[in-house]
Amino acid sequence: MMPERAKEEPVFHWRLRTYWEDTDGAGIVYYANYLKYLERARTELLRALGCGQQDLACREGVVFVVRALAVEFLRPARLDDELSVAVARLHAGASRVEMAQYIARGEERLLEASVKLACVRIDSFLPVRLPRSVRELLAGRSSGRP
Repeated sequence: MMPERAKEEPVFHWRLRTYWEDTDGAGIVYYANYLKYLERARTELLRALGCGQQDLACREGVVFVVRALAVEFLRPARLDDELSVAVARLHAGASRVEMAQYIARGEERLLEASVKLACVRIDSFLPVRLPRSVRELLAGRSSGRP
């Protein structure tokens, strides 16, 4: 299910600029690069909360993996655009995190996504409960179910 186009303030946003390497021959951002932008914003959200993914893997022995992803491409991004990649809504469960994300150029939404992440053991890739420290950090940013 796709997120609604709510006007709510995002719980986190990260800015980036598009480069030649992001685009096709026409200067349009290649569709797979949007997934990288979404991933980077999720990583930067954790970093901003003081919980880098490498530290989480080493300290807790867990990582996040994308379990499900639904994307709606609304408008193209172009070479040299300044974009904002946002986490609009966030919900942390026992062993998974669900969020709504979007990418915008100014006030114009270019992409909306619904993302489900699973917390898994790094050695077995079996699902495990979110570490308490991570649940508490995410709870402070939670905005309900995406």
